[in-house]
Amino acid sequence: MKLLFKNLFIWCLIIFGANSMMAQNGIIRGIITDNNGLVVPGASVIVETTNKGAISDFDGTYTILNVQEGAYTITVKYLGYENISQEAIVPASGTVTLNFTLSGQDTELDEVLITGYGLSGQARALNTQKNKQNITNIVSTDQIGKFPDANIGDAVKRIPGITMQVDQGEARNIIVRGLAPQLNSVTLNGSRIPSAEGDNRNVQMDLIPSDMIQTIEVNKAVTPDMDADALGGSVNLITRTSPQGFRLSATAGSGLNFITNKRILNGSFLLGDRSKNDKFGWMVSASFNDNAFGSDNVEAEWEDEFEYNAGDEDNLEAVNVNPYASVFEMREYLVQRIRRSFSANFDYKFDKNNTIYFKSIYNWRDDRENRYRLEHEILDGEDISFDDFTVDSNGNLTSFPVEAKRQTKGGIDNNRNQNARLEDQRMQNYSLGGDHLIGKVKLDWMASFAKASEERLNERYIEYESEYGIAFNNNEDKPLFSPLSQADADYNLFELNEITEENQYTEEEDINIFVNAQFPVSVVSNQEGFLKVGAKTRMKNKNRTNGFIEYSDETGALEMLGMVPTHNYTDEDYLAGSQYQLGSFASSEFLGGLNLYDSNLFEGEDLPEEYLTANFDVNEDVYAGYLMLNQNITNKFSVLAGVRLEHTSIESEGNELIFDTDGDYAGTNVLKDKNDYTNILPGVHLKYDVTENTILRLSWTNTLARPNYVDLVPYQEVNNEDEEIFLGNSELDPTTSMNFDLMAEHYFKSVGIISGGLFYKNIDKFVYTRQTENADGYEVYQPLNGEGATVFGAEVSIQRRLDFLPGFAKNFSVYLNYTYLKSDADGIYNEDGEERTDLDLPNTAPNMFNGSLGYAGKRFSLRLSANYSDSYIDEIGGRAFEDRYYDEQFFLDFNANVALSKNLSVYASLNNITNQPLRYYQGVKGRTMQMEYYEKRLTFGLKYDLFKK
Repeated sequence: MKLLFKNLFIWCLIIFGANSMMAQNGIIRGIITDNNGLVVPGASVIVETTNKGAISDFDGTYTILNVQEGAYTITVKYLGYENISQEAIVPASGTVTLNFTLSGQDTELDEVLITGYGLSGQARALNTQKNKQNITNIVSTDQIGKFPDANIGDAVKRIPGITMQVDQGEARNIIVRGLAPQLNSVTLNGSRIPSAEGDNRNVQMDLIPSDMIQTIEVNKAVTPDMDADALGGSVNLITRTSPQGFRLSATAGSGLNFITNKRILNGSFLLGDRSKNDKFGWMVSASFNDNAFGSDNVEAEWEDEFEYNAGDEDNLEAVNVNPYASVFEMREYLVQRIRRSFSANFDYKFDKNNTIYFKSIYNWRDDRENRYRLEHEILDGEDISFDDFTVDSNGNLTSFPVEAKRQTKGGIDNNRNQNARLEDQRMQNYSLGGDHLIGKVKLDWMASFAKASEERLNERYIEYESEYGIAFNNNEDKPLFSPLSQADADYNLFELNEITEENQYTEEEDINIFVNAQFPVSVVSNQEGFLKVGAKTRMKNKNRTNGFIEYSDETGALEMLGMVPTHNYTDEDYLAGSQYQLGSFASSEFLGGLNLYDSNLFEGEDLPEEYLTANFDVNEDVYAGYLMLNQNITNKFSVLAGVRLEHTSIESEGNELIFDTDGDYAGTNVLKDKNDYTNILPGVHLKYDVTENTILRLSWTNTLARPNYVDLVPYQEVNNEDEEIFLGNSELDPTTSMNFDLMAEHYFKSVGIISGGLFYKNIDKFVYTRQTENADGYEVYQPLNGEGATVFGAEVSIQRRLDFLPGFAKNFSVYLNYTYLKSDADGIYNEDGEERTDLDLPNTAPNMFNGSLGYAGKRFSLRLSANYSDSYIDEIGGRAFEDRYYDEQFFLDFNANVALSKNLSVYASLNNITNQPLRYYQGVKGRTMQMEYYEKRLTFGLKYDLFKK
């Protein structure tokens, strides 16, 4: 900490010392807007007859420093639009304010009415992307609106090199260039978003509505002034800024989930304006979505050998058979998700050189879930004898006894839970910052507080169990257990196994403070350059507090499932197949109405062994500083080079569970540990303008990824029943990567792009969970650092309106991108201690594709969109047979917009036309571990936009 502030002090002396020695030349500043008063990012502002210029930022502002006294022509260039110019007289010292308005005189579209009005979202995004020094992908809110994506996760998956892991059919966890969600960073206005997940660093992308974000910026090659914890890439979500005039926008809609035939409700509004003297700007917005849906699910765990009792419990025989499902489950989910999002942004200009701003966003999601699960687990070992199972002549296990369980998941009966498990997730961010021009120094700073939390109170389970024989169909793709006797499997005969109630709370708090200073420095005669230095502190705390109580029925009134209220969930239209019949379960209303706290009815027992090792407290502080030079070598060639230093300090606290010789819980020890490390991370970015619209980029960067919090906690858990041991590892090192990127881009004048590139990542010390067997025969699981891994990839992309075609065909547009990945991982060992070879790095999908075909008429637009990601290894097992894979996905969506007037339009969307399931498989593609279906979703509604400049 002291070293950081010492370096920052030295940098400040250098900055202001250099500033004082500079000639007192003038400054040109301003803001670029469209004719609706909306800011225009990514515009090139050029001082004619000089090498000086600037690029407008996401707020539409630009600053050109150190301009010699005189009269100049200032020109703004914007892809797809005619150049505009103004004259300016620059004094020997002082600031000239020069604002520009890009009018509707565009070359982008002839007679086609632009949906959204004003500059198109594609133009804003591609102009910004074109003028970036590093390799990025930019997507604007208007461009997002062309796709039927309700949350940011679904919108981001359209970007080249990105795929998403889904939760209940909605895109949640982001994978950038094949790197797992915890290896990427997600920021809001440059400030890291905390995670509400209990066991990882993943940011829930489905928590944030897409209509609350102005721009998505994906940095695939980070610069030294960005956080370095972005192994795959950094996704920066930029909230809306204040308009330069009055703006009102509103949406109201509804829809239908085909799986439940239940309605969807959504609405949003945005309101903003500036004061008459242009000093104060404000914008408030809100979004609401109520979605009642569900899923049909089948799961299995596979084995290729089993043990049976050959005479007594000490004489067990093992039989090798073809793979069979040792555990088979059918599940029905009923889900309601309500999202609320609120944002308020303000800015105030003290004068033309000093502005402060406040940005805030509050996201709140209620996720109510009821789950009905029928589980069958084979009885093997001492519980099964030779006469209890059959194996056919081909080595297929065809019948065996199982322990069957019918479980209802729900919550208490109150206004919040409503007899369902309620997952209350919240994410909030508040930022105060400023932009200042002090002499020739551009100074910006920001302080932010962010918090994410997940609370699950009074989560209840009631489970009934029975034993009977089943016949196994030996279909690895569609496994099915069928009772040998329907009478034996009668739900009325299931006996009460357990009633439990859980309480869980996870929160993560971030305090971020950073300051950046930039001033003109040129090491090449007659060419522009600037030096940028800065420092950042991020103080983070993550903690988790869980509880678990098991209740016993003191009255005997709940002894049998047939004695309590039930509901039959068998469905002939079950999406996994009509052969899957769930049957009857205790109703959620019955479970929610139980008064478990009445000691006359129930006796509760706290079970620390069920939750204590999941409780932890971690403090992680990161202190960073950087130095970065951006220099034009010629009018076409520029270099950005610098170095970032990050020091990480971690304090972690976890629990060790102690068991007696009988395997019963005997006590707990609190374990604490500390760890710290320092990373020096240099980087170079080269950019060459072959022509005005053709660009080559090359970069060398170094990035890192810190281990998941739960892996850093020094905990120990011994599960004697399952003979498993789980250990934390507070000595884990961060994963680091050296990255090389090459990208070529050509931008069309009609606003489009064709690009292609290669990238290579050399990864060291990636974290994986190693499975071994100790001397007592227990399986031991512990996160360890692997030796190394490599990722090689290629990307191609094209966005273009087909304006070269004749007639109405010129109104079609295409959006296509494809990414190829090849990875290798070393230093991963199987349960026998042997190193595994030819193993891919987890989460690296070999092939990813996005495509859409759009049509934009004078008053309507249509778009058919496809998204594909290949299968990949998701979790490494003790041997290849146990590896878990995330199967390929192909989503097809359709949406349409019709403009009823300049301000009012109607929209409709149909999502998941392919009824794409979430599917995992074990070892080989045809062996299903999980298949979960969601069906199609229809939404429709009205949009209203009003602008007054």
